[in-house]
Amino acid sequence: MSQQVRHLSVSIAAPFARAYAFARQPDNFPRWAAGMSTALHHDGDHWVADTPQGQAVVLFTPPNDFGILDHHVRIAGQEDIYIPLRMIAHGTGTEVIFTLLRQPAMDDAAFEADAQAVIADLHRLKALLEDEGVG
Repeated sequence: MSQQVRHLSVSIAAPFARAYAFARQPDNFPRWAAGMSTALHHDGDHWVADTPQGQAVVLFTPPNDFGILDHHVRIAGQEDIYIPLRMIAHGTGTEVIFTLLRQPAMDDAAFEADAQAVIADLHRLKALLEDEGVG
């Protein structure tokens, strides 16, 4: 059985190179991705986030020329959560596309709440790159 999927996106008025350079840095994720926690730290070859479910190991896609920002979140006793995330150059700006995969035990309300949280995260990233000029 395939999972329900939602593609959530935002247009950012910032050049792709600057947007990607900022977003690809794991240290920057807590500034815009609330689900990543405020306590993301490097531990050897991976990153660790403090979450409501306990510590999570986060594995990020290495820097690349294609705008791929995929990552995996591993919480003890749970299935890995795969998070596909892309940045695409579009004219002088950048499109950010987050593919939200419904997790097996997630009900409709939780899936919708997760989607709303991701949309808020994408708008925080947009504000950081446009209004505050980070990157």
